Amino acid sequence: MSPGSDTEFLEALARIVSPAHVLTDPDMIAGFLTEPRALYTGRALAVVRPGSTAEVAAVVSACAAAKIAIVPQGGNTGLVGGQTPDASGREVILSLQRLKRIREIDPLTDTMIVEAGVTLAQAQEAAQGVDRLFPLSLAAEGTCTIGGNLATNAGGVAVLAYGNARDMATGLEIVLPDGRIVNALSKLRKDNTGYDLKNLFIGSEGTLGVITAAALKLFPNPRSRETAFIGLENPGKALTLFGLAREALGTSVVSFELIPRIALDFVLKHAASCRDPLPGRHDWYVLMEAASQVVGGLDEAVTNMLGEAMERGLIDDATLAATGEQRAAFWRLRENVSDTQKYEGGSIKHDVSVPVGVVPEFLVEATVAVLEFTPGARVVAFGHMGDGNIHFNVSQPLGAGKQAFLDKWEAMNEIVHAIVAQYAGSFSAEHGIGQLKRDLLASAKDPVALDVMRKIKATLDPLGIMNPGKVL
Repeated sequence: MSPGSDTEFLEALARIVSPAHVLTDPDMIAGFLTEPRALYTGRALAVVRPGSTAEVAAVVSACAAAKIAIVPQGGNTGLVGGQTPDASGREVILSLQRLKRIREIDPLTDTMIVEAGVTLAQAQEAAQGVDRLFPLSLAAEGTCTIGGNLATNAGGVAVLAYGNARDMATGLEIVLPDGRIVNALSKLRKDNTGYDLKNLFIGSEGTLGVITAAALKLFPNPRSRETAFIGLENPGKALTLFGLAREALGTSVVSFELIPRIALDFVLKHAASCRDPLPGRHDWYVLMEAASQVVGGLDEAVTNMLGEAMERGLIDDATLAATGEQRAAFWRLRENVSDTQKYEGGSIKHDVSVPVGVVPEFLVEATVAVLEFTPGARVVAFGHMGDGNIHFNVSQPLGAGKQAFLDKWEAMNEIVHAIVAQYAGSFSAEHGIGQLKRDLLASAKDPVALDVMRKIKATLDPLGIMNPGKVL
């Protein structure tokens, strides 16, 4: 489009959402142009902030008519560059943050309908307001949005008990690339009326359409909760402990997080208001949480399980949170692991998953391979052991140059991802593909599956305007 055409196009958008919500000032849009790790920074023709589904549809229609690409963006917390525009300056960022209504909460059907710009924390609070639980839980929950969570099929710390974001949605409202609205906000748990469209768009990272609202599952609020911070020798013993916990506590086990000592050291060094929960140092830790709808008995069951684990030599020490404040303190340790790595220099990150039963072997093999490739590198492997999702992060050696280390990103990826493949794992467990892993997908995905994905994309988005350059 010519400069004059750009002006006319932006004026058309302003007529839809009002001039105040078509942002072009460089200072005002700077925060929309880069992602949290600053791996990707782009430019944009404008940031457009619609306030309703009808406005989203009208904006998308205008972009389609002008053949202007759209980059949907929620809370801008994604870690693979899926929400970041390219360097052309010809894309429109479609910010969903003004779609903040909680349209309905229905305790009888255990569902609520919320718009895409509602933050995860707000959705959790709304559920609590009717004595229900919305169990999706992420470190970024105060900023990330429901639309972004669904677009990336977010995971988090409760996947073991409740599944990914995909498992928590019963329906969606979607604006297609031509501006039409798909109203599939079903609250039904059973609906076999043809293709399940919601699961086509969940995890598609805005490449097929724009999620504007979602019907979400709610769950009974736990009446008792026990949170344990456990010190032990190695991931092999952690795996055996996980089996013991599942045998003793069944589906009450909600979270089972694995943390190495180096990660805890980083947190204690760099994060305020954090302290070591155990008196002695241990090579590895498990943060385990169990919850139940039964008022009594869970504390005794968890204590007995930990006692048996101690007798069997699986654990060296453990403490149970005695108060809500102590529970929150345990979780702050876990939630600060990723953020505090930046203070230790460059960090090459891997969001991978392998079958739960081979997590210990994977950790040993991948660590050996990384240290052979980069002697002195500091492996910070932590994450959701209960579902096999490990954030296999590698911090630069002490005294090394940050950029020289980060220049090894692709080579180290190849090493780690090759081992993941040997264990029939995935190189993207919960963060998505975006820009960061697009080429990996092309090389690792089953060719027939990849062909089907491309045909779906071409059918729904023949102009290629929906988040181009992401995923495919």
